[in-house]
Amino acid sequence: MSALRIAHLIESDGPGGAERVVAQLAWALQASGVWNVVFLPAGGEGWLARELDGSGVLIEHFRIERPISTACTRTLEGAFRRHRIDVAHSHEFSMAVYGAWVSWRVGIPHVITMHGGRYYAARLRRRLALRTAIALSAQTVAVSQDLANHLSQDLWIERSRIVTISNGVQAVQPERITLRHELRLPADDRLLVSIGNLYPVKGHQYLVDALALLATRYPTLHLAIGGRGPLADALSARARSHGLAHRVHLLGLRSDVSAILAAADVFALPSLSEGLPLALLEAMIAGCPIVATDVGDVRVALAHGEAGMLVEPGNAVALAAALDDLLCNPARAQALGARGACRAAAEYDVSQMVRRYVNTYHAVLGTERNRGAAVSGITSVEALPTGIGEANSNRHLNVS
Repeated sequence: MSALRIAHLIESDGPGGAERVVAQLAWALQASGVWNVVFLPAGGEGWLARELDGSGVLIEHFRIERPISTACTRTLEGAFRRHRIDVAHSHEFSMAVYGAWVSWRVGIPHVITMHGGRYYAARLRRRLALRTAIALSAQTVAVSQDLANHLSQDLWIERSRIVTISNGVQAVQPERITLRHELRLPADDRLLVSIGNLYPVKGHQYLVDALALLATRYPTLHLAIGGRGPLADALSARARSHGLAHRVHLLGLRSDVSAILAAADVFALPSLSEGLPLALLEAMIAGCPIVATDVGDVRVALAHGEAGMLVEPGNAVALAAALDDLLCNPARAQALGARGACRAAAEYDVSQMVRRYVNTYHAVLGTERNRGAAVSGITSVEALPTGIGEANSNRHLNVS
């Protein structure tokens, strides 16, 4: 009996959340005996292809010529037929549209996963294109309940058409914890950490302002932000305007996220909008005390405040007050971190995410073919290298 053959499609291959989900999923499926090919943009960063190196997963490339690329359609259709794909799984707007159309032409089920950004909602033609793609697809997945509700409202489709599969993370023990030494911080200095690309939606400007409000009360409190993006200069200037240039550290893109989290006294997620961010789940499973804005499914992940403190987005005063609460109450901070770690292990382990997608594939195929072999092999993610899950966990996708 032949192995299940899955195509994964994504339009960007930088170190972002959706890309990491694709890497986790393809690695685990391949290790369990499922056959995988990942379709990536030609001329991209190459990060995702490198993450999959050594997994046995095949890589194919495509090109999209704006606004509508018939060449991309032909490339995908030919590859689907050549690889005898059973199910195509597309991530985010552009590939949801192309993947749905090509899958319909080839006559195979198509699954869409939307990861958090609502960039499709800005233009009517995008909403209509995504609505059509969903109509042609066998299943649409959102990574959070909040995003599923928005998709239903934005696209005028029944909420029951959209299922939720939460992102998953893998507990990673860092080999070395060197951040404090790297920043030349004395042992008794305090350190706030945030992980996320430097875009306005991530809200880091409010975190810098919160640090300014705490600066006098905590004269040795520092902030380290892991991520890259166009706001680096603006955030540095904001820190200088507060007289905090020496206490705000922009780390850039890092591959040692677990080590950065292990160095933190408190993890802060100041985002203005999210689905279910991997950075939050990583901080939870690392046992970090957490202060996060109440956006997307962050409240759900943090058990409505029992596993981390929730604050209003865009409110530096509220953010500073919550950080102060944890900094001056180490026992409370430790308890919150422990509860977050337990919740992440129970609810957001990557193996659960993989099993739910496998079940989705078999459901859309409408058969139990290979079900036992495919599912029974995914009881853990020990086959994943520790590098999966160690890159920056947020993304920005430029879709016309």
